[in-house]
Amino acid sequence: MGDARTPSCLGWTLARCQETGSADPEREKRWAELFEQLDLNKDGRIDINELRIGLRARGFLRSDVEEQIVREGDTNNDGQLDFEEFTEYLRVHEKRLRLMFRSLDYNDDGCIDLGEIQRSLHSLGVAVSTEQASRILQSMDRDGTLTIDWNEWRDHFLFSPIHNIEDIAHFWKHSLMLDIGEHLTVPDEFSERERRSGVVWRQLVAGAMAGAVSRTGTAPLDRLKVFLQVHGSRNPRINLWTSVRRMVQEGGIQSLWRGNGINVLKIAPESAIKFMAYEQIKRLMRGDNENVSLRVQERFLAGSLAGATAQTIIYPMEVLKTRLTLRKTGQYSGMADCAKKILCNEGVLAFYRGYVPNTLGIIPYAGIDLAVYETLKNAWLQRYCVDSADPGVLVLLGCGTVSSTCGQLASYPLALVRTRMQAQASVDGAPKLSMLGQFKHIVSQEGVPGLYRGIAPNFLKVIPAVSISYVVYEHMKKALGVGS
Repeated sequence: MGDARTPSCLGWTLARCQETGSADPEREKRWAELFEQLDLNKDGRIDINELRIGLRARGFLRSDVEEQIVREGDTNNDGQLDFEEFTEYLRVHEKRLRLMFRSLDYNDDGCIDLGEIQRSLHSLGVAVSTEQASRILQSMDRDGTLTIDWNEWRDHFLFSPIHNIEDIAHFWKHSLMLDIGEHLTVPDEFSERERRSGVVWRQLVAGAMAGAVSRTGTAPLDRLKVFLQVHGSRNPRINLWTSVRRMVQEGGIQSLWRGNGINVLKIAPESAIKFMAYEQIKRLMRGDNENVSLRVQERFLAGSLAGATAQTIIYPMEVLKTRLTLRKTGQYSGMADCAKKILCNEGVLAFYRGYVPNTLGIIPYAGIDLAVYETLKNAWLQRYCVDSADPGVLVLLGCGTVSSTCGQLASYPLALVRTRMQAQASVDGAPKLSMLGQFKHIVSQEGVPGLYRGIAPNFLKVIPAVSISYVVYEHMKKALGVGS
């Protein structure tokens, strides 16, 4: 038997609406129906879990939205929203939304069009193309008029805890930084407000921490890949299992993490240099017009040049990582000892051995990664995403995983040659060859499949690396106060 005092019907809720003395019965009826739908256990209160389930059913996928709504509306601090708290939250929130709508409706015609979306974002320092603005508009335009009226605007943002136009811009623009252990990516666009507030560097720190945990978690697969790249051709019977067994027999379980220290250490300078270079290159491309949005091919060029700049500066750390990954027990006492021995025995140029194939590999990787990512994301948006300009985190992760895998597949032969050139001085009996010499030697001795030796563990680590990186990234953003 339920408690006789438990409110469990729409009539009761509408009666409560009328008690507030509202002058808009249609609005109050809509709020009452919403409350009834979200109050799953019909106890007259909505908790965070009920709100989460209800919002997910309505397609609201942003993280922490429920907590923010309850935090703003819960006046008695009991962790739930009763009907009065719920309607008061909606009343205040709709008032904010009405003010924002009017500020964006520059020509006062009661609708927001494509040009007004672009103008509002440009005024905040966020450059968007006509295509991007069109996707934003389509995500809210339910009646197909290519404009957004007040009802469409209100319904779209009703459960988004935004307070001003800057929050709207941040909602429309989604940046994701994930590290799969091969090529670190940095967020694409930041507004001037985000730069001034320190969001940029907090987001980079979150990404760097995610990369550190992800690389550590998949380090055994990374060492297995390098081991197969260098030693696989010397013994055709070497496979994944025999390689792991040999590494463990030689140095114990902990040897599977050799080289991980410097692999993690280079994340911070790599991401910082790449981001700063990317910003400077974009500034040069835009010239005097800061509001111009770069085309896909321009972003590809900027990203490739930024990647090449970062790799040029941190490349000695790449060589150290390869040597430390392949070292035998007792060969080096640490990173400093390894660097000292390379310098004394091979000279300064040894720290840039394999630099040319490494740099050349950035172009096919970045180009294919970007092209496949944009193609998959746009295809998803056009086919399935009629209610949102953001396809959702899982779709973005899926697109990123597939595009990164395709990029790795295209650039892998260059990565293999780079690793062999980095390691050849430390491997007994290995021929000392140039980049072209390495290609010829591999094809003549192992055939074309030899150019992909070690790619299996590389593919095996993509999904766990992306998963770990995403989970840690989201938790670090929360800890650092960076919104989704």
